[in-house]
Amino acid sequence: MTSNQSNAAAVRAFRVLELLSSAESLSLMQIADGLQLPKQTVHRILKTLGAAQLVVRNLDGQGYECAPRVHQMGVSVLMHTGPATLRRAVLRKLGERLGETVNLTALDGEQIVYLDRVETDSPLRMHLQPGSRVPLHCTSSGKLLLSMQPAAMRNRLIDALPLRKMTERTITDPARLRQDLTQTRRRRVGINDQEFIQGMVSIAVPVMRDAYRAWGAVAVQAPVARADVDGLLRHLAQLREAAEAIAAMVPPSARKTRAPAGDALVDAPD
Repeated sequence: MTSNQSNAAAVRAFRVLELLSSAESLSLMQIADGLQLPKQTVHRILKTLGAAQLVVRNLDGQGYECAPRVHQMGVSVLMHTGPATLRRAVLRKLGERLGETVNLTALDGEQIVYLDRVETDSPLRMHLQPGSRVPLHCTSSGKLLLSMQPAAMRNRLIDALPLRKMTERTITDPARLRQDLTQTRRRRVGINDQEFIQGMVSIAVPVMRDAYRAWGAVAVQAPVARADVDGLLRHLAQLREAAEAIAAMVPPSARKTRAPAGDALVDAPD
């Protein structure tokens, strides 16, 4: 194979991954139509990407989706490239204003991943590193970004999630969780009232990519010895200001296509 042929094959493989990252799952025909490539060519590319553990079949075997390896790469890109230093400066300023731990998160499959986190200086805190993952159903960022998914995706995730009981306040009933998410979607604020860790509360607001889609979430977390949910909600203006500042840093290319770590929609028809 010549150098030009190798380059063309690499570009086509990248285009397949790019297209798959913009949808939950796509069939061979949908990929071929979307890229205007012959089915045989797409099938060959998918076979190569599958062997490299970059693409996998979905659960029903009728379509293809990005493999966990690609999602992890996307998270790493979000954490370490672009205006990461500027985003951290916004978080640090927010943390100093609130006096509590703040973080920037994104949806990654069936979990929330921490892209960045600024810990409070107080010895009473929960220490988590960037890259850590937490559940969707019992965290403020998780419930917020889950609530902002289109109805079909939201329901599939709820049905697939292991709704493990983390504390006495964890919502483990799917019907109750759906009700909670409906309220969360309306107010655009995620609330965790000791649902993940006993004695810890948090709230989260979305980092919007456009009028309908969330790129991630900014959250503040505190022990109940220092604050309750109502106390944190008094800081909504500061959280939203920080979220808007971070949203302004999202590059235009990221606004046109789905973020590697996941995407959420709000106020769009279900």
